[in-house]
Amino acid sequence: MDKIFVLLGLAITGVLLAVGVVAWQGYKFATGQVHDQLAAQNIYFPPAGSASFSAEEYPTLQQYAGQRVDNAAKAKAYADDFIGHHLTKIADGKTYAEVSTLAMANPTDTKLQGQKQTLFQGEMLRGMLLTAGYGYGTMGMLAKYAALIFFGGAMLMLILVVLGWMHLQDVKRK
Repeated sequence: MDKIFVLLGLAITGVLLAVGVVAWQGYKFATGQVHDQLAAQNIYFPPAGSASFSAEEYPTLQQYAGQRVDNAAKAKAYADDFIGHHLTKIADGKTYAEVSTLAMANPTDTKLQGQKQTLFQGEMLRGMLLTAGYGYGTMGMLAKYAALIFFGGAMLMLILVVLGWMHLQDVKRK
């Protein structure tokens, strides 16, 4: 019976290792894709001290000053705190949906039509950064944590298998 438990523990160790490897590959793929796709866009935070990037207006973004947007955290910060902040200034805080409704009711109002177009473009870029950059990158990081948990579980199971094997050897000697 002890031998069955040792073999079962060994099988569980193998499964945990295999799942950990798959999760680790998912992490590497997701975060690699996020990095490569974001880096290819050449989106940069403005440099520190620039007029459009004051520490008073963007206190949470100063840590990224001058850096390329190339990971999930930077994509979220750029989308929410930089683009999002700019979008609130375009039409006195109105959203694209609100401005679009007004623009449909006033098709000859060129200012409103311009605000609608600018808000649409900004929200599209913001949405892509949040979905493809932040969302996908976050899933990659979750896969990394899952992989580490599976590897830890495999290590624990391996220790238990070794202890079980040692116990089995002691029982055989007696």
